[in-house]
Amino acid sequence: MTIVQLETFLKITETGSFTAASNTLGYAQSTVTTQIKQLEEELNCLLFERLGKNIVLTLEGKRLLIYAQKMLQLEREILLEVPKSEDPTGILRLGVSESLCYNILPHILLEYKKRFPKIVIELQFITHDTFPSMLKQGALDLVYTLNPYIESPELVMLHKKPETLGFYASPEYPLANRNRIKETDLENIPLLLTSHSCNFRLMLIQDLAKYSVTPKIGIETSRKEILKQFAINQLGVAFIPDMVAKEEIENGSLKRLDWGGNDFAIFSQIFIHKDKHLNSAIEGLIEIILENTNENIA
Repeated sequence: MTIVQLETFLKITETGSFTAASNTLGYAQSTVTTQIKQLEEELNCLLFERLGKNIVLTLEGKRLLIYAQKMLQLEREILLEVPKSEDPTGILRLGVSESLCYNILPHILLEYKKRFPKIVIELQFITHDTFPSMLKQGALDLVYTLNPYIESPELVMLHKKPETLGFYASPEYPLANRNRIKETDLENIPLLLTSHSCNFRLMLIQDLAKYSVTPKIGIETSRKEILKQFAINQLGVAFIPDMVAKEEIENGSLKRLDWGGNDFAIFSQIFIHKDKHLNSAIEGLIEIILENTNENIA
């Protein structure tokens, strides 16, 4: 069993086909097939079932998937930590909430690349319900998320900063010039909300229910740009993190409503798995985040 074989196995599960995996890895398809055959012979089991043109993991393949992810994570940690060099090298897999990419994260990553030019960052958008298992499996090394406060025995929080949510509409929208808007004022107002898997939406729906307000959903999408464009065009009120709308507030295309209802407590938070080694590459990224947010580690 080799790291190359495990990498090929993971790429097949990721892409869903031997052909796509071979194209991504730059191997001939016969090479990919041979690597998996050798792995299956060594483990004395089938890893994939071929169902027509589709392939699915067998039960044994699903078991191997967990260990293969950990093995590749250990390989990345070895490359980051073992070579004696003033500049760490290797891959850092970062999971991030989309909202953090509008203003904060690009500046952080630019500075990180200046200080750690040999580190390759693989960036992946995450949701609150999937990232803990991805950290546990080794699919991610670090998560930078925007969410309500998260507590889990499996996770270690390395940073926490209070953030805010707001209601946004076109300056010409009827509610834009009202003072102290509350939950009952949102009755029959088209709400432009994030998707079902997002905690922001859930927080608002639960809050409105306390006041017997039935939400009128104008649109639901994880794409904040779409929510902002709908609001700009007077198609409703967008409920989004304040950090996402800074540019539109500055150019006057959106206005933050004067909200007088309940608060929605959210935080930018950084997590690793409790068993994860805090290496110099991760410590360097956290240090830069602290510098850019003027906060201390929680």
